[in-house]
Amino acid sequence: MEQKHPLPPFTFETATQKVQLAEDAWNSQDPERVSLAYTIDSEWRNRSQFINGRAEIVQFLSGKWQKELDYKLKKELWAFTGNRIAVRFEYEYHDAAGQWYRAYGNENWEFNEHGLMQKRYASINDVLINEADRRL
Repeated sequence: MEQKHPLPPFTFETATQKVQLAEDAWNSQDPERVSLAYTIDSEWRNRSQFINGRAEIVQFLSGKWQKELDYKLKKELWAFTGNRIAVRFEYEYHDAAGQWYRAYGNENWEFNEHGLMQKRYASINDVLINEADRRL
């Protein structure tokens, strides 16, 4: 069985590591790389969209990064216990017309015993920003 370290149960140190690994993977904008952190049958809620399994994750992320250009993400550990981690995040991107956005959100993650994320629930809000107001 494949494993993705660190494994639960999480400590402050290992939960922080897991969050940084996720941030790094998402900032790579490589859907295949990102998908490997999830179980084959992972369940997502991303905004109002429901995504199931690695194939759908890759498809979703491929479309996302075709529309969200110059994407840059920052994640922060919010809380953890056992095999669960909660994060807050923000990311910035622009669309094809050049309009910049900052997205704010929270994610709840649940991992299996092998350190793969089996559930991801994300609530996200976008705010229009001027390019001069970028922080990331």
